[in-house]
Amino acid sequence: MTTDTTPGAAQTAQQIELAVGGMTCAACATRIEKKLNKLDGVTATVNYATERAVISGPVSADDAIQVVKKAGYDAAEATGDDSELGRISEERVGMLRRRLALAAILTIPLGNLTIVLALVPELRFPLWEWLCVAMAIPVVFWCAMPFHVATWRNLRNRSFSMDTLVSLGVLSAFSWSLVSIILGAEDTEGYWLGYGITPAGADAIYFEVAAAVTTFLLAGRYFEARARRSAQGVLGALNALAPKQVRKLAADGTEHVVPIEELVRGERFVVRAGERVAADGAIAEGVSTIDTSMMTGEPVPAEVAPGSEVLGGTVNLTGRLVVTAARVGAHTQLAQMAALAEQAQMRKAKVQQLVDKVVGWFVPAVLLISAATLAGWLLTDHSIRASASAALSVLIIACPCALGLATPTALMVGVGRGGQLGILIKTQQALESSGRIDTVVFDKTGTITPGNLVVESFTATAGRTDGDVRRLAASVESHSDHPLAKAIVADHRGDILPVTEFVTTPGQGASGLVDGHRVIVGNERALGDPDLTGATASVVESARDAGATPVMVSVDGEIVGVFVLTDSVRPSAADAVRRLKDRGLKVILLTGDHERAAAAVAHQAGIDTWIAGVLPADKAGEIARLQSEGHQVAMVGDGINDAAALATADLGLAMVSGTDVAMKSADIICVRENLHVVPDAIALSRATLRTIRGNLLWAFGYNTAAIPLAAAGLLNPLIAGLAMSLSSLMVVGNSLRLRNRTLH
Repeated sequence: MTTDTTPGAAQTAQQIELAVGGMTCAACATRIEKKLNKLDGVTATVNYATERAVISGPVSADDAIQVVKKAGYDAAEATGDDSELGRISEERVGMLRRRLALAAILTIPLGNLTIVLALVPELRFPLWEWLCVAMAIPVVFWCAMPFHVATWRNLRNRSFSMDTLVSLGVLSAFSWSLVSIILGAEDTEGYWLGYGITPAGADAIYFEVAAAVTTFLLAGRYFEARARRSAQGVLGALNALAPKQVRKLAADGTEHVVPIEELVRGERFVVRAGERVAADGAIAEGVSTIDTSMMTGEPVPAEVAPGSEVLGGTVNLTGRLVVTAARVGAHTQLAQMAALAEQAQMRKAKVQQLVDKVVGWFVPAVLLISAATLAGWLLTDHSIRASASAALSVLIIACPCALGLATPTALMVGVGRGGQLGILIKTQQALESSGRIDTVVFDKTGTITPGNLVVESFTATAGRTDGDVRRLAASVESHSDHPLAKAIVADHRGDILPVTEFVTTPGQGASGLVDGHRVIVGNERALGDPDLTGATASVVESARDAGATPVMVSVDGEIVGVFVLTDSVRPSAADAVRRLKDRGLKVILLTGDHERAAAAVAHQAGIDTWIAGVLPADKAGEIARLQSEGHQVAMVGDGINDAAALATADLGLAMVSGTDVAMKSADIICVRENLHVVPDAIALSRATLRTIRGNLLWAFGYNTAAIPLAAAGLLNPLIAGLAMSLSSLMVVGNSLRLRNRTLH
C-alpha cells in the first residue's frame, strides 16, 4: 500500500508496503532488510511474523519488489485489503500441506520396507532397492524442495540456516544410498546396531532416513506457518474497517461517490444512516447517533450535532451528516491504530531470532565436523565407504528434526488443550511472554462488563404505579433503535400501547402521545432542564455516582419515574481477579469511560488500580508507559479500540465476544466468556513454554552428545537415522503431556 499517490511519487520520498513470501526464519527478514537498505535514501523494516516489508524513501514499489526477488524471495505490493499478503500466506500454507501429505504417504511404507528388508535379508526380492529409490525420489526432490531452495539462497548470500543442514543431510543420504546400490559395495565393513556387520550391504541404504527427515521438518514448518498466519490478520481487519469510497459533496450540493484516496483535508463529504464515516472530521450539518463502540469501547452511542467531532471507521446510525474532513488517509486515528499494531508486532517478532542465531553457529560447526570426519577416516587408511558412512552419520544424527519440531508440536498440543478449555494460543511470543508477566490490564466495556446495557432498577417518583410507567415508557421507546430504548423495551416484557406523534431528538430522548398522554423518555434536556428535587434528584445523582445512566420518564409534564441503566460486571470477574492476584500479578482497569464509572466497576471486580478517560489511540501509550516502568504487561480487551494496546502489550488476550480486529491483534483468544479463562490462559501458556524449553534442551543435548559417537564410527547411518527419529518422537511425546495438564 503506497501512501503517496501523487504523480511522480515513485521518485520522491514515500512509504511502500510489500507482502513478502518465502521467508523461512527471522534471518531471512534480516537479509531482505539489508538488501533494501542498501538502496540510496531507503529505510526498510521487514517483519517475519506478518510477512510484510515497510519501505520509506525514494524508491518505487516495482524497484523494491525486484530487490526482494533478486534476494530469492517472492514479493508483491500490499493493497488496502491485504489481498496479496493473504494470498502469499495461504499459498505457503497450502504448499506445505500438499508436500507434507505426499511425504507422509510415501515415507511410512518406505520406512517399513527399507528397515524390514535391511534387517531380514530373507524377505528381499529382486530390484527391491530400486523400488525404494522410486519411492524416495518424490520425497527428496519435490517434498523437500523448500529446504533445497532455501539452502541455495543461503549459499548465494554466504549464510547458513537449519535448511542448509536439512538439505545436505537429505541429499547426502539419498546420494550415498544410490551410489551404494550402483557400486554394489562389499560387506567387509560396517556396523550392525553399532557393533557388527550389517547383512548384505543394507547399512549403505538410507532412503527412509532422507524421507523421515523431510517429513518431520515439513510437519514442523506447516504448523509454524499456520500459527504465523494468524498474526497477519489484524492488519487486514483494521484496513477493512476503513471505507474504500466516500460521498464527496460538491459546491453545488450534489454528491459524487469517489475513491477514498480522492478526499483531501478541508473537503466535505456525506455520511448516510448505516454508513461508516470515511475520515476524521467535524460535523458541518445534521444531527445523528454514532456507534463509536469499536473505537472508544463505550456501549452508549454518541449523539452528534454541528461542531461535534467524528472518527473514521465509526458507524452513522440515524440521520444524514455532512462532515468536513480534518484527517484523511494515513493520518486518521484508525490508520494510526493499524500502524501502532504493526509496529508492536514487529518489535515482538524479534524474539524469534534466538533459535536462528543458535542454528547459525550450529550448522557450520556440524558441516566442519562432518568434513573433518571424512578427512580423518580417509587419512587413517579407511575405505571410502567407511569414511563416507561416518561423515554421513554425523550429518544425519545432527539433522535438527527434534529442534524443528520442538516449538510447533508443543504449540499444537497446547492449542489443542487450550481449545478444550476455551483458550486459543496463537503465537510462540505469547508463550515466551507469559512467563514474565507481572501486570494484567483489563479493558472495561466488553471485558470486565459484557457491554450490554440493561435496566438495573426503576423508581416511580409520582402517583403512577411502576407497571403503568414502564408500559408508557416502553411504548414510546419501541419506536426507537437507540440501545437505551432497546434496554427499556426488553425490560418491560408486557403489552405495548399505540403511539402517535412520535418524535426522537438525538442526544436527548424520545416523545409521543400514548393513550392521550404526552410521554417523554430521556435526559434533562429532553424534559426541558427541570430542577430535579426529591426522589428524582436522589436517584439520578446516585446512578451517576455509580457510573450508571439515568433515564427519566415524564407524563404530561410531570416526572413520574427514573430508569437506571448499567453495563453490569461479569459474575466471574471478582474471582478471576483474585486468582490473578494470588499468582502475584498486579491488576489494572483501563477504560475510556469517565472516572466515576471506572471506579464503580473496579470496586465491584476487586481491582485496586484504574485508569479512566483514556482515548483509543492512547491505550497503547498507557501500556507502553507501564512497560517503560519495568513491568511485563498482559492486556485483556475486546474492541477495535483495544487492537493497538493488545499488540503493544507483552501478552495480548482478546475475548471472543469482541471484534474480529481485537482477536487478530491478540496472542491468546479467550473463547469462554467466563473471565476465569484469563488466569487459565496464563497458566496454560506458561506450561506450554516450559514444555518447549524442555524440548529444545533435549534436542540440542541429543545432537551434542550423539555427534562424537557418529564421528567415531560407532553409529552407522541406519542407526543414526533411527536415533534421529526416536529423538523426534521423544519431543512429540513430551509435548503430548500437555493434553492432560491441569491449571489449578
